[in-house]
Amino acid sequence: MADRDRDEAGKPLNARPRDELGRPLSHDAEGVPRIPDDLRLQPDEAITEAQRLLDHGMPFHAHEVLEGTWKIASEDERELWQGLAQLAVGLTHLMRGNKTGARSLLHQGHDRIRHYEVAAPHGLDISGLLMWSEHLTDEIDRVEPLPAPPIPRLRIP
Repeated sequence: MADRDRDEAGKPLNARPRDELGRPLSHDAEGVPRIPDDLRLQPDEAITEAQRLLDHGMPFHAHEVLEGTWKIASEDERELWQGLAQLAVGLTHLMRGNKTGARSLLHQGHDRIRHYEVAAPHGLDISGLLMWSEHLTDEIDRVEPLPAPPIPRLRIP
């Protein structure tokens, strides 16, 4: 059994390089820059950075940015940030070809953010994200092969 990379406390680390969709590469491969595990951005900064990553075809990395904000979010916004992160992971799974995982995470993310539609915080386009995720899950089941998925817009244009 191969030894895992671990921190000083013995916690497993995944120090392997990753591709743009977050898939681990061999230790000697050159991957894309990683999102630091301890990155914690405030909402506006997280939304801007996550959108930049989405626009560059890196939804896995956008998920990591959103997850960092979820970890520091106030109790009343935790479900929002968790849902946004799940939407990004759902898109990641779809881009990796995992339709089952994509469908599940897109549904979970949709259900978590829908409660914020009436009073969308931080200029988020919750209605647009709900429509995007509904359209994408419909397409997963209906279209074969699925064309490149549309990239969501997090904020109201």
